Amino acid sequence: MSFPYSNGGFVVPLPAENQECFLEGLKVLFRQAGFVPRKLRLDNLSAAVVKARSQGKETIFTDAFQRFAIHYGFEPLACNPRKGNEKGHVENKAGYVRYNFFTPSPVIQDLTHLRELLFEKCQKDHKRKHYKKNVVIADLFEEEKKYGLALPDEDDPVFKQSMVTANKYGEVRIDGTLVHVPQSYHYSKLHLIQYWNHYKILSPNGEILCKEPRPYMNQTREIPWYSILQNWRRKPRSIVYSRYFPYLPGRIAHYLNIESMKLRKERVEWLLSIIIHHDMQEIDERFYELLPEEKQFEASSTNHPYDVN
Repeated sequence: MSFPYSNGGFVVPLPAENQECFLEGLKVLFRQAGFVPRKLRLDNLSAAVVKARSQGKETIFTDAFQRFAIHYGFEPLACNPRKGNEKGHVENKAGYVRYNFFTPSPVIQDLTHLRELLFEKCQKDHKRKHYKKNVVIADLFEEEKKYGLALPDEDDPVFKQSMVTANKYGEVRIDGTLVHVPQSYHYSKLHLIQYWNHYKILSPNGEILCKEPRPYMNQTREIPWYSILQNWRRKPRSIVYSRYFPYLPGRIAHYLNIESMKLRKERVEWLLSIIIHHDMQEIDERFYELLPEEKQFEASSTNHPYDVN
């Protein structure tokens, strides 16, 4: 976001190009600036615009963006199609940030660290003089701030809600990725609520079945083995085709990969009985210790590639 009068600006990195990230980015930019601009000129991006201005007809904004604009009090102004020069100042600012803040490439820990680093660089950049007015940008920005709008007492709670259906394996597709939802097979429809960095899946009764980071956040998510094993007990034939089968530790994967559906089901029931007290890695490491005596001969009669004789 750039401010043409002072030549000040702020930049916020986000993990994806969607409406939730776009609006979250604006919220952060307003907080960094310390005020809300009275008018906001933007491109015709799909997160904000349904239909661009054409043949005398005004721009049609998305409902979510209109609610957001009303909450913060600014007037949205969309550029004419293919008229990037109408927002030339922010285009130049994007190039300035790219060449000055990312050369050399910064060493970062995560998205939060990058956000803090860029905010510091913006603040430092505001200490230089304006290229024409020969006045420090920070001083011009303080002048500009007087004409802005105050930040609201509470942020707009940005989220998107939709109805989804789980497949026969108890999975829901979110951001192009299949995600296992515990107990989803009990319901024909589920409520999916997506925030910029996480999502929630609720039953029709409002029970939270799943709450995890959105897949594009690239955060490690714990695999809900108990729920997956319950599904496998109901459908033992699906075990080796499940997207979670490759994540099983080697000895357990080999133990479940047998032709007899009856034995598969029995072995899954055994895993269900001990997964409450031990994680999957521990079960693999203590496999023969945890295995009941009557099953040890059955297991040892198969040559496990992960055992050493």
